Amino acid sequence: MAKMKAAVFVEPGRIVLEDKPVPEIGRNDALLRITTTTICGTDVHILKGEYPVARGLTVGHEPVGVIEKLGADVRGFSEGQRVIAGAICTSGHSNAALCGVHAQDGPDSAHGWRALGGWKFGNTIDGSQAEYLRVPDAMANLAAVPDGLGDEQVLMCPDIMSTGFAGAESGAIRIGDTVAVFAQGPIGLCATAGARLMGATTIIAVESVPARQAMARRMGADHVVDFSSVDPVAEILRLTAGRGVDVAIEALGRQQTFEGALRVLRPGGTLSSLGVYSSDLSIPLDAFLAGLGDQTIRTTLCPGGKERMRRLMDVIASGRVDTRPLVTHRYKLDEIESAYELFANQRDGVLKVAIVP
Repeated sequence: MAKMKAAVFVEPGRIVLEDKPVPEIGRNDALLRITTTTICGTDVHILKGEYPVARGLTVGHEPVGVIEKLGADVRGFSEGQRVIAGAICTSGHSNAALCGVHAQDGPDSAHGWRALGGWKFGNTIDGSQAEYLRVPDAMANLAAVPDGLGDEQVLMCPDIMSTGFAGAESGAIRIGDTVAVFAQGPIGLCATAGARLMGATTIIAVESVPARQAMARRMGADHVVDFSSVDPVAEILRLTAGRGVDVAIEALGRQQTFEGALRVLRPGGTLSSLGVYSSDLSIPLDAFLAGLGDQTIRTTLCPGGKERMRRLMDVIASGRVDTRPLVTHRYKLDEIESAYELFANQRDGVLKVAIVP
């Protein structure tokens, strides 16, 4: 049986490179030869044991690659074609998918439905930090990469760009809105870019790291609030003349940022939450206005699927957003353990790491 190299979760604190069999595919699947992938903050939650996955699972959920083999029933694609697949793999026939919530596309409640069911790569099936990847329901999940776009141009589409843009979309941003984005990691930066695309005319980024502050301005922020030197809530209220923001996007997954996002909302505003939380949240009574403030709290899991990926790549091809500057470091797959050490500890100004088998 042919073997490949893969980054495997062993136990909390250990993701290591191992040899595994090249995946076999079914009639509706595709086998990708990975050309570029990356490490996500969610992978760090897995590494730390904060999000449970099976021991021996190949991690990673952001694939760019070439079709190595197609299942017998797959149409519309060809072997040798450059493609991406979203982190969320929809089947289209679960109760959640039929309700339009493809990101939650797991078995229905009669068969043990679980949240996050649409997130399969590196969660419930082997993921993309490997030489090869099986993509289930390939016709729904593969998207051809347009000619002229390089791997690093589309690398953010499977998750980071899709998630960040979804934060802006879930906030229902309108032309002329004022938006605050708490944290300018890769997802927050894409949320900032998404807010600008959707018509926000005042975007306030909350970030303390100088390199990320500069990147936030590059992605569309009009103001950058350094939370290490000022109270971000007070500063945002000052910038908005006490009015508050129409939409606040939380992109870190911490009590402090969630609460800050809630406190800067105008009456009737929307808190769009993108962070992955590792502990219970509490909602302060005063910030929640005793439940009488007409506020909306929306959570979002990365949208996936073929059409979503096509739209994101069209945004890239149009030149309206350039995510290449988010790739700050590059490693070979053989160096994946060093890449995790860098990324997990946020050293050397890292934003995203490109991993090349």
